[in-house]
Amino acid sequence: MAQEDVAAILNDMAPDDRTTFLEELPATATQQLLALLTPEERAVAVTLLGYPEKSIGRLMTPDYIAVREQWTVQEVLEYVRTHGQDSETLNVIYVVDDHGVLIDDIRIREFLLTSPASHVADLMDRRFAALNASDDQDNAVTIFRRDDRSALPVTDSAGVLIGIVTIDDVLDVAEAAATNEIQRIGGSEALDEPYMRIAFPRMIQKRAGWLTALFLGEMLTATAMGAFEREIERAVVLALFVPLIISSGGNSGSQASTLVIRAIALGEVMLSDWWRVMRREVAAGLTLGSILGTIGFLRITIWSAFSNLYGPHWLLVAVTVGLALVGVVLWGTLIGSLLPFVLRRLGFDPAASSAPFVATLVDVTGLVIYFSVGILVLRGTLL
Repeated sequence: MAQEDVAAILNDMAPDDRTTFLEELPATATQQLLALLTPEERAVAVTLLGYPEKSIGRLMTPDYIAVREQWTVQEVLEYVRTHGQDSETLNVIYVVDDHGVLIDDIRIREFLLTSPASHVADLMDRRFAALNASDDQDNAVTIFRRDDRSALPVTDSAGVLIGIVTIDDVLDVAEAAATNEIQRIGGSEALDEPYMRIAFPRMIQKRAGWLTALFLGEMLTATAMGAFEREIERAVVLALFVPLIISSGGNSGSQASTLVIRAIALGEVMLSDWWRVMRREVAAGLTLGSILGTIGFLRITIWSAFSNLYGPHWLLVAVTVGLALVGVVLWGTLIGSLLPFVLRRLGFDPAASSAPFVATLVDVTGLVIYFSVGILVLRGTLL
């Protein structure tokens, strides 16, 4: 593509989209492209790129409509007709004072439905939400979700209006954050590039760390099995239900962990809510464990009516499996729901308490619970 064509495209791009494009390029390429911009557009681009990475300033555009409170509605509408073509959005009109300080935002609908002779001040309630240019981009996601806005003003530390952020840019941030969270929940480091474009060695690097840690954790399962070797030799029937027990605990823990991590990410749950969450999950764990325990008990009971697979003490085996399922599911639910709070309290990302990590932890402890219940119930018979 000819240099003139590249320059035309860059100069015609919306400032926020151009910033997103330029920040993805190597520094040398960015400098070369900046040189193709007109002095006015270059100044805008350099200003936006000067804000910290992942800050609101990198998302905003300086193209907006700002008016004064002493203007009439007629003057505002004429101003919009004259300058609106360059604005990113016309859904909201911003009101500033003589120093450029933001004092209100008013939806365009209000101007269209009001008498042309009315003044802007008549429509103002001085209640508005604004972002600071140095704030983290996640703040924008939270406020957009809370206030249901299509655009939000951006101010500097003095409250001066310097730009706006529109919903399309915030949706990109929300999508990227959700993608990273899902990847971490799945037991992998977040990929920095699209799946089909990331280099194979880098993808292996992202996945191998957690996978190795989980593998080492699962090795403790064998250690736990070895600790109960004598009990397994005397009651081989208990070994038949090991996969059932540990998978049920891991599944319940992964389920609770995923629900709580997402609730924290959406702001539905705060650190101070840990006690309420724990009470809910205790009730949920007991209920779910009782459901699975009942199914396990009935399964052994029904099978024993047609075969001698579980031996003469099948009823005690059924009780062992049923009680162990209640305990393991309750334990898994508690671990899965409280671990995200612990990580957040320590300053880590709750998504790091991924489903595979919780499942691995519950696998090891679940075996201890299962065989401990077996020793109590089967003592004097099989053990």
